[in-house]
Amino acid sequence: MKTLDYIALTITIIGAVNWGLIGFFDWNLVATLFGSMSLFSRIIYALVGLCGIYLLTLYMKLGAIDEA
Repeated sequence: MKTLDYIALTITIIGAVNWGLIGFFDWNLVATLFGSMSLFSRIIYALVGLCGIYLLTLYMKLGAIDEA
């Protein structure tokens, strides 16, 4: 499970960096590399979203550690 946590965190960080590039420079790295809303770009966006949702469970894990 720890490996999955690291993979999800890495993908989410990549998504956050992409959002930072969009916000600061109006430049979408995913669209530049894979095309604007191509099938592959949509898969990447979906993976980032799923990883973000998965990482919400990290709050529950951290809460359980704090209570112990």
